[in-house]
Amino acid sequence: MTQLHSSLRVLMVTPRYFPMMGGVETHVYEVGRRLAAAGVDLTILTTDPTGDLATTETVEGMHIRRVRAYPSRLDLYIAPEITRVIAEGGWDLIHCQGYHTFVPPLTMTAALRHDIPYVLTFHSGGHSSPLRNAVRHTQWQMLRPLLARAQRLIGVSAFEAAAFRDTLHLPATQFMVIPNGGKLPDVTDVPPRDPADPHKLILAVGRLEQYKGHQRVIAALPGVLQRFPQAQLIIVGGGPYEAALRQQIADLDLGAHVTIQAIPPGERQTMANLLARADLITLFSDYEAHPIAMMEAIALGKPVLATRTSGLQELGEKGWIRTIPLNATPAEASAALCAQLIDPLIPPPVHVPTWEDCTVALLDVYHAVRAPVAVV
Repeated sequence: MTQLHSSLRVLMVTPRYFPMMGGVETHVYEVGRRLAAAGVDLTILTTDPTGDLATTETVEGMHIRRVRAYPSRLDLYIAPEITRVIAEGGWDLIHCQGYHTFVPPLTMTAALRHDIPYVLTFHSGGHSSPLRNAVRHTQWQMLRPLLARAQRLIGVSAFEAAAFRDTLHLPATQFMVIPNGGKLPDVTDVPPRDPADPHKLILAVGRLEQYKGHQRVIAALPGVLQRFPQAQLIIVGGGPYEAALRQQIADLDLGAHVTIQAIPPGERQTMANLLARADLITLFSDYEAHPIAMMEAIALGKPVLATRTSGLQELGEKGWIRTIPLNATPAEASAALCAQLIDPLIPPPVHVPTWEDCTVALLDVYHAVRAPVAVV
C-alpha cells in the first residue's frame, strides 16, 4: 500500500542562478519563491564557476546550494558535485531547468540511479557560438534517452513543446506547455507617455549576447534619428557582448543616444517602471522560446517589435506584437521601428500568464509525478 507525502521535497537544478542574470534565472526565482510560500520544501541546486559565491543560503524560503563548475571561463558547467547532492537528499522529485549544459545529463543520470522521478523544462534559446548552434541537433539526440525517461517535458510555449516533440519523436503525452509569467509589479510614479513627445524612448531588453540581436537595433538607430532626432535607445541587460556593442555605438557616433544599463535581477519594480516609460520595446533575437521581457511588455500594453522567428513569431501570429524578418536590413529595421513609433500596435487586452499561474501548474505536475512512499 502506498500514499503520497503530505508535503513535497523538491530539488530544482539550474546551471545558473542569481546574482547571474537571464530569463531562466528569473523564471527559477519567480516560481521558486512562490513554491516555497506554498509550503514546498524547495532546494535550488546551482553552480558557481568562480568559487566566490556563498555555497549555502536561504532566500525567501528557498534553500540555495551552489557547487563548483568547470571550466570557469566557458559556459559548459561541468559540476560533478551535483551527483552527490542528489544522492544524499531524499528528494521526492527533481526539476531540471534547461538542457543546454552538462548540468542536465548529470542531473538526470543521477536521478535515474537513485530512482527519483524528474521533470525538465527546456528553456531553449540561441547561442552566440556558431559551433554550439551547429551541434544542437546532435546534442538533442544524445540527450534523448534521458529525456525519454522524464515524467514530463515542459515547454514554455506551444512553439517550443512542438519543436522538441517533433525532433525527439517522443510521445505527445509526455509534453506539456507552462508559459512564463508576464506580470510585473504595479507601475508607480510613471506618467503616461505623450504620443506627440519627440523624445521617443526605445528599449532593447535581453542579455548582452550576440544572438540577442542588440547590434541590429543599434545599426537601425541612425535611420530612426532621421525621423526622431531626439530618440533614445536603452539596452537593458548585462553580458559578454557589452564591449562589442559599445564599440559599435562609438563607431556610429551614437553615444548621445544609446545607454547600456543592467537592472539587478531582484529589482522587478525598477524594470516595471522602465518598461512603462518606453514608447517601444524591441527584441531582434535569433531565437527565443517565450521571452519574459516581451510578455511583461505585452502585459503592460506596450508596443513591441521583434524578429519573426521561433517563439517571437508565435506572439506575432496572435496579433500581440509586430515582427520583421530576421535578415532585415538596417534600413528595413529603421522603417519598422519608425512605423511602430508613429502608429504603434498596442497589444489587445489579453490574459497574459502570471507567475502564480505558472506555479500552480508546476504544483499540479509535482503532485502527479512525485515519488510515493510505502506505508506498512
